[in-house]
Amino acid sequence: QVQLVESGGGLVQPGGSLRLSCAASRNIFSINAMGWYRQAPGKQRELVAAFTSGGSTNYADSVKGRFTISRDNAKNTVYLQMNSLKPGDTAVYYCNARYGSSWDEVWGQGTLVTVSS
Repeated sequence: QVQLVESGGGLVQPGGSLRLSCAASRNIFSINAMGWYRQAPGKQRELVAAFTSGGSTNYADSVKGRFTISRDNAKNTVYLQMNSLKPGDTAVYYCNARYGSSWDEVWGQGTLVTVSS
């Protein structure tokens, strides 16, 4: 079983930056895929950025050039650096991991990001 704990959300003005962290309870080398999703009020949860099983990265078109996903294997942590934030980025951001031979899935508890002046 993998557990994920997110941190780093908050209130930021448009154009500002935030960095989200997702700490895993075990070595992320053993995790098949890991990434960030978000859910805005009244909308479906959507992929923001993720590491694939092959080690490459995927980004939603709406965040390309503004957000960067990275990882620190020694800390079992994945980060999401968010720059040039817009009001449309306001959402609860969730960390997601797929692990094991059955590609079991686990979600973090979510962290709220609010972009507003």
